[in-house]
Amino acid sequence: MTAALAFILGLVVGSFLNVCIHRLPLGESLAWPASRCPHCRTPLRSYDNIPVLSYLILKGRCRSCSALISVQYPIVELLTATLFLCSYLLFPPPLLYQRLVFGCAMIVLFFVDLEHQRLPNEITVPGIVVGFVWSFFVPPGWISSLAGLLIGGGSLWLLGWLWLVLRKEEGMGFGDVKMLAMIGAFLGWKVMLATLLLSTILGSTIGLAMIATHRGNLKTALPFGCFLAIGAILGGAIGERAVNWYLNLYP
Repeated sequence: MTAALAFILGLVVGSFLNVCIHRLPLGESLAWPASRCPHCRTPLRSYDNIPVLSYLILKGRCRSCSALISVQYPIVELLTATLFLCSYLLFPPPLLYQRLVFGCAMIVLFFVDLEHQRLPNEITVPGIVVGFVWSFFVPPGWISSLAGLLIGGGSLWLLGWLWLVLRKEEGMGFGDVKMLAMIGAFLGWKVMLATLLLSTILGSTIGLAMIATHRGNLKTALPFGCFLAIGAILGGAIGERAVNWYLNLYP
């Protein structure tokens, strides 16, 4: 029953995350006005704002203007619900609450970067502070958190600077730097490095696939924040155990 409640709560939170994903890049308030159709601007009735269920009942269209509603909305709600359920099963309180906040931030950053190729300061900058403060009360501890945010932000900044010097073009946005610093603050330096490695592998694989299928080239910009978000969520779930297992192979 508690697991079911965690899933339902995740659906509700996912509905709010959709508001963040849509409004943050536009600089709009998250609290006002109430949820509305992005096409005709008609406020949604309460029974048309039920996570996932309303989308299915309306068959993916606005009740007022019949415009198509992006499938992203139920996807975000289901992803958030899955995050809540898995976190409930994996982590005890108070670490559970930290990982839920972190996971929700990663979901917002993923979808905003996917659509707009930018990472909102409203998420990354407070996230660095919140992650570090929380580390005084839950793992990884403040020393690992501090090292994670400094190494994470510093390493990506250095890579971006070297690319700019060598290639005379920007290769890494500063938003990625702040996002990796946030990941380091929440997860610590070990899992941050594992996240960076995993996200680099994911990004390189997709980039090579795009080149092989003639859908891109070496200058094609990829939303690296998306790969960081995937790597961070996976790293947050299994990263510490995986890193410790690897380190124990070399006594």
